[in-house]
Amino acid sequence: MKVGVILVNYKDYAQRFLAPCLTSLRHLDSTIKADIFIVDNASSSGSEAYLRAQAPEARIICNQNNDGFAKGNNDAMRIMLAEGYEYILLLNMDAFLDSKALKELLRVAEDNPLVGAVQARLMLDPDRELVNSLGNVTHFLGFGYCRAYREKYNESQVKLSEIAYPSGACVLLKSEALKKIGLFDEEFWMYNEDQDLGWRLWLSGWQCLLASKAIAYHHYEFSRSVSKFYWLERNRLIVAWKNYSLLSLILFFPPLLLMELGTTYFSWRSGWLKEKRKVWSYFFNLKNWSYLLKARQQAQDLRKVPDYKILPLFSGKIAYQEIDSPLLKYGVNPVFSVYFSIARLLIKLLKQ
Repeated sequence: MKVGVILVNYKDYAQRFLAPCLTSLRHLDSTIKADIFIVDNASSSGSEAYLRAQAPEARIICNQNNDGFAKGNNDAMRIMLAEGYEYILLLNMDAFLDSKALKELLRVAEDNPLVGAVQARLMLDPDRELVNSLGNVTHFLGFGYCRAYREKYNESQVKLSEIAYPSGACVLLKSEALKKIGLFDEEFWMYNEDQDLGWRLWLSGWQCLLASKAIAYHHYEFSRSVSKFYWLERNRLIVAWKNYSLLSLILFFPPLLLMELGTTYFSWRSGWLKEKRKVWSYFFNLKNWSYLLKARQQAQDLRKVPDYKILPLFSGKIAYQEIDSPLLKYGVNPVFSVYFSIARLLIKLLKQ
């Protein structure tokens, strides 16, 4: 079995996080051999030399430009697929694995022929008793967030479960599935590319699972940067546009407009209105619609599973502590949850 691990580096990330990540890979269960690929985005002679010195066993891919997290992973995945790797583990450089994690991920993948992606149980570091992600949740308006974020882990809570999409921080991907649905959509650049990949897996008949006994620790920090707001807002709309059926798009359009008013107000209050305008500019630019139309057609061509069978994995509420507020909790979430339930019922009745 050929297994590869991909780490993506940018600027000083390696100096900050590579050592514990590499140590965990070197101490994996001895029955598992995994080849390490490190993609160095915006590579310099200094960063390349550092990576080769710290990880002599790794294959280094040097990219002069930083073309994003999605393309960085794709660069390595294309090589692996060409060389016959059966499984590909995506691992954030600021995460590290329990010694048995990869073995458990592979066991789950091998035991479930239809699985395309298996996410490890992500715990926070250094707050290791708290959850980072038990699989990620898709809100029906395109938002993505970590399930059970910052909750104490309860073994009886979840063992092996279906998830809307896996976190790209630590996920094992089956090469057979990638050959059929494609790699990350590089238009996303960063954020939501894992959501889009997971959605396409479900559309095409594959599954995304959580392996709770495969443990990874993640030095996760929720960033409130201005640039992140742009990518998250733009990409959540792209992922919904690409992957929903036409009926779902029509039914979810009214609450989407309401949400746009809400996110515009939020961006104004937070000083991010310029970024929100950039999101609108992207969709009003006719040049981008050649991509948007083609990407939607490609996603719909994969469809073997109707939306009514996928939507139970989604949510009508946003339950993420980092952006919690009384308005969200007592106003937005209850109203949108009711709307989502009614829309789901209609989509199921029409078997769309």
